[in-house]
Amino acid sequence: MAGGHVQMDETPIDYLEPGHGRTKQGYLWTGSRPRGDVFFHWETSRATACLDRVIPVTFTGTIQCDGYAAYRAFANGRGPAIELAGCWAHVRRKFHDALESAPRIAGWLLHQIQHLYRIEARLREHRAGPRLRAAVRASESRPLVKRMERALVKLKASKRQLPQSLLGTAIDYALGQWRMLEIYPADGRVEIDNNLVENAIRPTAIGKKNWLFVGEAAAGQRSAIIYTLIESCRRRGLNPFSYLREVLTRLPNMTTTKSRKSRRQLGIRPKGNCKPHHNRQSIYLSRLQTLYHRSVKRIWTLRLRLFPEDDGTGFLALAHAAAKL
Repeated sequence: MAGGHVQMDETPIDYLEPGHGRTKQGYLWTGSRPRGDVFFHWETSRATACLDRVIPVTFTGTIQCDGYAAYRAFANGRGPAIELAGCWAHVRRKFHDALESAPRIAGWLLHQIQHLYRIEARLREHRAGPRLRAAVRASESRPLVKRMERALVKLKASKRQLPQSLLGTAIDYALGQWRMLEIYPADGRVEIDNNLVENAIRPTAIGKKNWLFVGEAAAGQRSAIIYTLIESCRRRGLNPFSYLREVLTRLPNMTTTKSRKSRRQLGIRPKGNCKPHHNRQSIYLSRLQTLYHRSVKRIWTLRLRLFPEDDGTGFLALAHAAAKL
């Protein structure tokens, strides 16, 4: 989120809901910074309110997304701090679907979009930065975008295409997203499409065919954390298995002092006014104390269920004595 530009997408994943009798549908919301890390966030719905929990309140910049209405509603709620950029890959797919029914018009539009992608391929080949990309796009890509806009407006005004036809649907989609589609030629940070974040989501789509659903709603967030680690490793050129093996091997032997030093190196500050433990023994004592209080709480809850008529004095003393053994 630090770069002021993030690509967003979401994918449905089924999860088990006890007592519901069947699986329910949740969503993995995915954010990606081009040439940077990727993160996954689990939500049980696809509502606009989910984006308030995904996108930090302090974020200002450009969100690149598809035409899903929740993104526009979210941007309107945040005001001028958020700008939406469109995805030309989605536009291309719409006209590709209409190619068979309207080969002349759809073919011409696909040819113009192909020119845009050839310009982007040349820029990637030369490893162009944001400034150079903005300059080349302004001189080469923007005229093509304006030409397509004029053609689409004329096609829409002619009313020769049925709104329900594949070509009519593609034209309406493109014009409805046009303000967002014009962002990328002016901003060198923004990609031409959302393919990078869609590529990050692809492993989850393959996984769904194997494990079908997650065990419960809470398990979705745990899956999101694992996917975040693995995909971020891949983005950084690290072997995910080797990285996780190294972390899980070192973690049990890491003292709190080393952990605090690692957090400082990563720029992570501890939350609250918690006092650090000074040695491994104090950590174990703290964990045992936590388990002790949990066991007392569970025994007390069981007492209320089994002996509701008892005042609990003797049973509570017995519970404390048993928990200390």
